[in-house]
Amino acid sequence: MAEKKKLVQAITSMEEDFAQWYTDVVVKAELVAYSTVKGCTILKPAGYAIWENIMHELDKRFKATGVENVAMPLFIPESLLQKEKDHVEGFAPEVAWVTMGGGEVLPERLCVRPTSETLFCDLYKDIIESYRDLPKCYNQWCSVVRWEKTTRPFLRTTEFWWQEGHTAHATAEEAEARTVQMLNIYADFCEEMLAIPVIKGQKTDKEKFAGAESTYTIEALMHDGKALQSGTSHNFGDGFARAFGIQYSDKDNKLQYVHQTSWGMSTRIIGALIMVHGDDSGLVLPPRIAPTQVMVMPIAQHKPGVLEKASEVRDALATAGVRVKMDDSEKNPGWKFSEQEMRGIPLRVELGPKDIEAGTAVVVRRDNHEKTAVPIDELAARIPEILEAEQQAMFDRAKAHLESHIYDALTYDEFKDTVANKPGFVRAMWCGDLACELKIKEDTTATSRCMPFRQERIGETCVCCGKPAKKLVYWGKAY
Repeated sequence: MAEKKKLVQAITSMEEDFAQWYTDVVVKAELVAYSTVKGCTILKPAGYAIWENIMHELDKRFKATGVENVAMPLFIPESLLQKEKDHVEGFAPEVAWVTMGGGEVLPERLCVRPTSETLFCDLYKDIIESYRDLPKCYNQWCSVVRWEKTTRPFLRTTEFWWQEGHTAHATAEEAEARTVQMLNIYADFCEEMLAIPVIKGQKTDKEKFAGAESTYTIEALMHDGKALQSGTSHNFGDGFARAFGIQYSDKDNKLQYVHQTSWGMSTRIIGALIMVHGDDSGLVLPPRIAPTQVMVMPIAQHKPGVLEKASEVRDALATAGVRVKMDDSEKNPGWKFSEQEMRGIPLRVELGPKDIEAGTAVVVRRDNHEKTAVPIDELAARIPEILEAEQQAMFDRAKAHLESHIYDALTYDEFKDTVANKPGFVRAMWCGDLACELKIKEDTTATSRCMPFRQERIGETCVCCGKPAKKLVYWGKAY
């Protein structure tokens, strides 16, 4: 057990230094490696496998709503980017530019895509002519580049992986319906697959996407009480269509501008997985998204029959649809257990000579370390049930954590005291004025996270200025 203790000690305690704990887990669980370019990371097999499962599940849900995948260019000509004024102003500080190619100065600078609205608009203006061509519901899986000053793996990197959906519709109503539909897909995915409860709502004008009429968001709460914007969906109205001349002939043969949406979720959501569920032993992955759900651990595997029986168990679980591996390395059991815990594998099955003789195996849950003796011939039937119980328990714990860290504030003094001393979300009424939003950020460093779809009135006046309130807002410090 000395080796297990040493491995776990390599992780800083969450309570001691949460930021360092996060970095330790990312590195020790071998999710990423740092590249030679500042702010860029390498997704290692363990990290990419999680992203693959996220991609596959989201892709399936997107396609069920009529979305098709495409691949757009990496580069955007400067003249194209400049067509939508608000959009380019919003991204200007983060844009990386290519000025030379093949040793020659380019006649026009090329932007390395920070997002692809302008590329999709340039395509849509050429392929949309009639109402019969609508809607267009496209998505791409790619990486984008935003030149960040301060970076942290998954949470904020210069290059990151994501999906970005871009749709075009005949009417404002259809665009709004699609915008909300995609946000709901993100929310359901987070809760059902990642065991992460979220708050759904609309961003304030200050926080909305550059060039959008409205931005909707799902906000998750991390273990340390900070918020993480986990997925967004934007209604562009016809602003981009007018800038790019995207028109169609309606049923009366009159020219109309299309209405557009955009929506995205990135590898940042892996950061959420780490910070919502992780513990001082490392990563804790919800079974539905875990690349490996079960690790079979042969104990005293040098003894006759142990490896053979462990292999039988592995094969039976695989046949039952479980994502399973067997650790038959020569490391001692304590080290194997620590490694399995560090990587967040939901279940381990311990199987040694005494277990085989008794006809049982020991099943250990990663989330709560609960041990259960299960007859070997019942493992294939019982393991899926235990995985589902673990998935639900992880969601329930995260939900309880969220609900216990939501506070109401009726006065500004109460608001400031809560932000300073109670990490989490603070619900407070807002007059809608930008000046109050800016003052709150300046005084507390808390920002408006969203105006929840489920609006309540917990007071009649703005928490900041005392004027009549218009909206209930969730505020909080955020990553």
